[in-house]
Amino acid sequence: MRAEDDASYREFARAKAMSLRRLAYLLCGDWHLAEDLAQTALIKMYRAWPKVQRKNTVDNYARQVLLRCWLDERRKPWRSAENRDGKVPDQPGIDLDPALAGSATGTRDLLLRALTQIPPRQRAAVVLRHWADLSIAEVAAALRCSEGTVKSQTARGLEALRAVVERLDAEIAPVAGRSV
Repeated sequence: MRAEDDASYREFARAKAMSLRRLAYLLCGDWHLAEDLAQTALIKMYRAWPKVQRKNTVDNYARQVLLRCWLDERRKPWRSAENRDGKVPDQPGIDLDPALAGSATGTRDLLLRALTQIPPRQRAAVVLRHWADLSIAEVAAALRCSEGTVKSQTARGLEALRAVVERLDAEIAPVAGRSV
């Protein structure tokens, strides 16, 4: 790679690494996996940097590469065998620690927990549409599907997200209302 291409890639990677990591976290719900996904996406982008840079579609390409990395990661055999029901064995009750009770009732934590419980395609559509603020056409290009599919996946994802948030909120409300 030419020196000026290498320098422009380094500048891009410095500027976009954290936003790619945050987007990856919203897709997968795990900060460690999000870091790995962002790093993998940046490595893949480095290989194609001269072509991508000339087309001026760097941000869109980065999101698409990140999305593909996440989908590839989900297909790996050890991911399908893993039981990710969101419940950690032998976890202490929320009402025992006031600091945990305050953070567990937060809207942000509730939303992030709920995002991990909706189907992957719906999660991707919701995150790309409402977090990354992409248009329907851009999400369709990233997910390699039609615009109608994006609309239906987003609508179903938001409906599923509402249902999960209501269920989680109902689970937390009785615990938060207890007095010690």
